[in-house]
Amino acid sequence: MNILNWNALDANAQARALTRPVQTVAAQTRDSVAGLIAQVRSVGDVALREITERFDGVALEIFEVSEAEFAAAELAVSAELRIAMQQAADRIDTFHRAGMAQPYSVETAPGVVCEKVIRPIARVGLYVPAGSAPLPSTALMLGVPAKLAGCREVVLCTPPRKDGTADPAVLVAARLTGVHRVFKIGGAQAIAAMAYGTESVPSCDKLFGPGNSFVTEAKQQVAQAGAAAIDMPAGPSEVLVIADAGANPTFVAADLLSQAEHGPDSQVLLLSDDAAMIAAVQDQVEAQVAQLSREAIARQALGASLLIKVDSIAQAFEISNRYAPEHLILALRQPRQWLDNVEAAGSVFLGDYTPEALGDYCSGTNHVLPTAGAARAYSGVSVASFQNQISVQAASREGIAGIGPFALTLARAEGLGAHANAVALRLGVAP
Repeated sequence: MNILNWNALDANAQARALTRPVQTVAAQTRDSVAGLIAQVRSVGDVALREITERFDGVALEIFEVSEAEFAAAELAVSAELRIAMQQAADRIDTFHRAGMAQPYSVETAPGVVCEKVIRPIARVGLYVPAGSAPLPSTALMLGVPAKLAGCREVVLCTPPRKDGTADPAVLVAARLTGVHRVFKIGGAQAIAAMAYGTESVPSCDKLFGPGNSFVTEAKQQVAQAGAAAIDMPAGPSEVLVIADAGANPTFVAADLLSQAEHGPDSQVLLLSDDAAMIAAVQDQVEAQVAQLSREAIARQALGASLLIKVDSIAQAFEISNRYAPEHLILALRQPRQWLDNVEAAGSVFLGDYTPEALGDYCSGTNHVLPTAGAARAYSGVSVASFQNQISVQAASREGIAGIGPFALTLARAEGLGAHANAVALRLGVAP
């Protein structure tokens, strides 16, 4: 990891320092993803078979997971892992249930009642990565809120393994949340299949889930084309740690590496006002990365990651808000006192004993979060992500008599005669 002194950089160098790795390759992936989407849209399952064999190295005739495969997965998953997944699912349910939006009704004027009703999105598609590291936790993070929302149909796509099966833990996690239709399809082609539909895969109204830069680009392209809505830009993982002189450099290094090991295009940043802390973390990162089974992947991510010296913790928050990280860890002595300084982040972790990994698995919050700076305007997945909130209004004869004249005045001011006439007819006046 490179060490930078933030205040020694000019504005252009500061902007370059905060550039995500994926931003430099987006142009290269855009055309490739567009080609894959067009292929799937054109010939459906035929394209999925060819692309799956090309990228995943396995020839599949049938993509949907069978009941026999679900049963085999149940036997393959240890009791210990199943208990851990059930515990995680229960906490995710507890947290998300508490935050569910509620319908309401209010009389805004005598005889005028306005309401908000909530309806589940009918058909949703979930994407669960399973490339170099299968993520059954993502199946929980998406499946639990989809179930709470009451979505009528939930389908899940996850990449196949070399033997043509889906990861057993992903299948068990899916079943724990009530998801019964799982397809062994990965990458941009899975997004295209769920957006446009094929002979095997139903088209979905909204797509959810994280992925690499190809998956993220595919989600954005199908959304721009109006084929399906998406939850958010949720691409390569990232973490930003703000640490003061009292932080534990061993903990900080471990937190940085927990995200670096996700993939070579992940990015991790440390901001600190203490040079000794930065040096200690750098030493710890080097010591710990050498012990990782995914060392090669983590080292690639570390190549685009930074240790940044700032003048103050307040300045660190200014930089963090500009970067808008997916995960923000506050390794500070009084972390909650600094929480009001956070303006843009996907999820925040307070203090030395709240590693980001808890949020990834079992604290209860959702780990499907906006990346690449999207946290400035997007929030993480919640039950509301799987719902539509519909406004309803009802006016009596007396109600329109009371507020209709104001509507008439506004319609006339905007030059919309038909609007004015629709009100005027009911009031019995000239438009």
